[in-house]
Amino acid sequence: MSSSFGKMLTVTIFGQSHGEAIGAVIDGLPAGIQLDFDEIERFMARRAPGGAFSTARRETDRLRILSGLCGGATCGAPLCAVIENGDRRSQDYEKLRDLPRPMHADYPAFIKYHGANDIRGGGQFSGRLTAPLCFAGAAAIQLLARKGVTVGAHIAAIHGVEDTPFDPVSVDAETLRAVSAKPFPVLDDQAGGRMKAEIEAARRRLDSVGGIVECAVSGLPAGLGEPLCESLESRISSAVFSIPAVKGIEFGAGFSASAMTGSEHNDPFVMKAGRVATETNRHGGILGGISTGMPLLFRAAFKPTPSIALEQRTVSLSGECGAPLVIHGRHDPCVVLRAVPCVEAAAALVLLDLMLESKGRDEWN
Repeated sequence: MSSSFGKMLTVTIFGQSHGEAIGAVIDGLPAGIQLDFDEIERFMARRAPGGAFSTARRETDRLRILSGLCGGATCGAPLCAVIENGDRRSQDYEKLRDLPRPMHADYPAFIKYHGANDIRGGGQFSGRLTAPLCFAGAAAIQLLARKGVTVGAHIAAIHGVEDTPFDPVSVDAETLRAVSAKPFPVLDDQAGGRMKAEIEAARRRLDSVGGIVECAVSGLPAGLGEPLCESLESRISSAVFSIPAVKGIEFGAGFSASAMTGSEHNDPFVMKAGRVATETNRHGGILGGISTGMPLLFRAAFKPTPSIALEQRTVSLSGECGAPLVIHGRHDPCVVLRAVPCVEAAAALVLLDLMLESKGRDEWN
């Protein structure tokens, strides 16, 4: 099914942007785990709307747990949580039934679902669906921490303004936790200031900008993943592309490797503290689809928000002719800030799934 992913740990996300509620079902969590829901809510707050650099839509994203807990601990049943949708302005979207927005899913969804698609707020194609993704990912992050695995991300770039990248060889848990705790998660705060200026300038122009999120994982053991179709890259990419607005992903040196020679790109193997490591980490912690024990490192590219207030050209589906479109409503001038925890969540869910495959549920406590 298109709304589910995972094997040992299966996550299903449901709901629509302007429906009564959205939510997630997590099936396969080890039993007897006490989850810190205060920490889960703090994680989800990083994705929530509000502030100068996001949509004006107000949502509390308050969780209501329907199943999966007994005495405050996971009990082996699927963990199901719902998040009620409150601040909806569905009337803002009515004309979009006939005038599909450029670079949105409106038109292909109209064709696929024979005009029955939910246009309000983008329906199931909305970034609103990343709230339950972050709930599931926040739970996964807590379980990974029990095994010494830390997932963190930062804004690598917005509209060409670049942050300092993670150290691909020695990025550690402390660095990942520190940058994730920032209201504007960058390593170089001066670069962050320039990024904010780019977002504000786009907002004043009634336009939007895109950017890049860099994610790293420390403490990941070697040996996770499979070759070919079940590679660690394949599994992570599939989950990351479930985040609306993602248009590209690269691991390690990524696309820049295409301009290197083999001698420039190869990471020499060395011994460090009694274990095999690599001197550099252009492979991003994955070789042959399997983790090497080096920090896992990847970057996800996000397109500019397509809902902009400038007049655009589209077509009238009923009239079969060209038509102007001015989009009303509340939209992010840049989704990258709110996407950072979403990328962390997607990566954490894949890694927890793989570690459960490797270790089994009974060895988790």
